[in-house]
Amino acid sequence: MESVDVCIIGGGMAAASISYHLAAGTSVLILEREPHIGYHSTGRSAALYHPQYGSTVIRALTTASGPFYHAPPADFGTILSPRGSLVIGRADQQKAREKHESLAIASGQTLTRVSTAEIVKLVPELRPDTVSWGLYDELAMDMDVEVLLQGYLKVARRKGLTILTGQPVEALTRSGSGWRVKTPDREIAAKVVVNAAGGWADEVAGLAGIAPLKLIPYRRTAFTFDAPSRESSDRWPMVIDCEEQFYFKPDAGRVLGSLSEETASPPCDAQPEDLDVAIAVDRIESVLNFPIRRVVRSWAGLRTFGPDRNPVSGFDETAPGFYWHAALGGYGMQTSAAIGAFAAAAIAGQPVPDYLTQHGVRAADLAPARLRR
Repeated sequence: MESVDVCIIGGGMAAASISYHLAAGTSVLILEREPHIGYHSTGRSAALYHPQYGSTVIRALTTASGPFYHAPPADFGTILSPRGSLVIGRADQQKAREKHESLAIASGQTLTRVSTAEIVKLVPELRPDTVSWGLYDELAMDMDVEVLLQGYLKVARRKGLTILTGQPVEALTRSGSGWRVKTPDREIAAKVVVNAAGGWADEVAGLAGIAPLKLIPYRRTAFTFDAPSRESSDRWPMVIDCEEQFYFKPDAGRVLGSLSEETASPPCDAQPEDLDVAIAVDRIESVLNFPIRRVVRSWAGLRTFGPDRNPVSGFDETAPGFYWHAALGGYGMQTSAAIGAFAAAAIAGQPVPDYLTQHGVRAADLAPARLRR
């Protein structure tokens, strides 16, 4: 029987960021069912730090994470690089523009209106007849997900973090004031269990006899293709349809495109559907002045949401020592620094850090109890 203070179930960005903030003075163990860390959503991210993306709660966590990403600790490499984002729309989509602008105002951010001529200057391959207006955000940045993930883990390992891969959890039972966690070949006693299992979070709770929060994993498809000029396309901002029918952005010398779809899925190793890729190609081609002749690679990932579309991070009121940390909804990369610090403080019995509350991060907005009311 191994004993630790905190056992984190799940080995993605959510687990890594908690372990980074928690490992000093606390024994932490990460259990990952897959053969390596970051296998599912973390390894399939579009990798953008975008303060204008997501709900008000997500935006608060994103902006609170910003200082960490812009000036990371010495153990990390460069996390952010300039990109920008551009929301585009037609003349008949003014309500969508108003929605984007009102959300920006509500979260204390700014979007710059750009004309068709300015849009084409930003993305010369966009067809002028398909766009009537644009909203530009210069604060959107590319993220190096691997640098961020490995930075968290490097520091946490130095402080004593243990990571075990290929260890699916088979049973979770109360044991005295803590928990007993069973995998195929190990048994661990933990004072606190952190459920950071992504799309599997409700299933992990079920192993402990805890009612689900009715979290829903959604599949999203992505693919890469070539633009006529890499030199030109490398400078494009991320381009987002105002009604989220598609997006595309430069990615390692190619262009990454997505249908932006949300297809409910059981938790699984998500795979792309040919039809979704074809629809995405058609929609993106409709605004570009060149055909997408070849899909270089395609993949899919799961984005897990709670019923109110916001993350959950907090102790379960029905099960002492069981901490939910899930439903990050595809925003796990851009929010990880803040929500990891939030969770580490809560697990340690400390108040929400002041810099988080100053950005509008509130425990009540993340508490699992809100989803059971």
